[in-house]
Amino acid sequence: MKHTLVAWMRDKPGVLNRVSGLLRRRNFNIDSLQVGHSEEPGISRMTFVVDGDERMVDQVIQQLRKSVDVTRVEDLSDHPMVARELALVRVATNADTRSEIVQMVNIYRGEIVDVALDSMVVQIVGSEDRVDSLIALLDHFGIQEMVRTGRVAVVRGAMEKRLRRASTVWRAQANGKDASAAERFKTGGV
Repeated sequence: MKHTLVAWMRDKPGVLNRVSGLLRRRNFNIDSLQVGHSEEPGISRMTFVVDGDERMVDQVIQQLRKSVDVTRVEDLSDHPMVARELALVRVATNADTRSEIVQMVNIYRGEIVDVALDSMVVQIVGSEDRVDSLIALLDHFGIQEMVRTGRVAVVRGAMEKRLRRASTVWRAQANGKDASAAERFKTGGV
């Protein structure tokens, strides 16, 4: 089963390498990986999709939580979520096929973002199935170049209000787990 995992980590050199190395050592194949800024300054959000059973995914989550630079880890697979991908596809065109490609792109609510005499660049944003479906249709015209992001995901519905944590030390120790007020102000001897 494919699992969508989200890890929040500090913006520091080498953190992405350590996290991907951890997954490699656990013999996970990363299907998609996307890293970007999060809502908190100095913290990046890494969304990755892995294929494995529950036990293996739990082991990876536990190992990620032990990492000092990872502040929180969640498995979104069991929650209702909004997941999207982006693809840019350069398709070969000529005068006969251009209108047909434009119609297909409009049906999929994509956009034509660049046009040349012999090609056009199509942008599609949507679920993985929707992106795959349009790419399969465009393949009949001849795909010259394609780039695709990994899955990005957020949980659906209202998010419970999280306490603003003042100490990054506590944030790293708690690692997404709820703690009592007394534990929040501990610094662990630092």
